Amino acid sequence: MNYGDRYRHGEPIASGFVESAVNQVVSKRFVKRQQMAWRPRHAHNLLQIRTAVLNDQLRSYVERWYPSIAGEENHRLAA
Repeated sequence: MNYGDRYRHGEPIASGFVESAVNQVVSKRFVKRQQMAWRPRHAHNLLQIRTAVLNDQLRSYVERWYPSIAGEENHRLAA
C-alpha cells in the first residue's frame, strides 16, 4: 500500500476497521470453543516426518513406499 499516495489524495490510512473485523471473527470463534487443537496421534505423525527430514531420511522412506520414483533425481522432497 502506498501510504503517501493515499495521504495526498485524502484517503484514510487507518486500519482500525480491519482490526475490528478480525477481532470480531476471532472472539466469535473462541466463544464457540472451536479453537484448533492437536490430537496426540496427528502430532506424533507430524513429528515423525519432521524428524525424517532433519535426519535426511525422508527420501529413502518415500523411495521405499513408492519405488517408481527411486531412480528419478528430478523429484525434490521437502517438508
